[in-house]
Amino acid sequence: MNIRIYTTSWCPDSRRAKRFLEEHQLPYEEIDIETDLRAAKFVKQANDGKRKVPTFEVDGRVFSCSPFSRTFAAEGVGEQ
Repeated sequence: MNIRIYTTSWCPDSRRAKRFLEEHQLPYEEIDIETDLRAAKFVKQANDGKRKVPTFEVDGRVFSCSPFSRTFAAEGVGEQ
């Protein structure tokens, strides 16, 4: 499984999402949309023009998890 998580450094939901992935021992690539303009554009396109973080990209599927929900994140990454 290939997981990318688009975050910002100041977002508590981003921190919760990373903690969730670490607790489930799921490797991920973190991309900070404040320092990566392409990533910021990608997140806005994926979320109807909004900079919603965290936004996940899991094996090509993209979904926002803002506000963070453990249940929704688990469904999105296939961890029931």
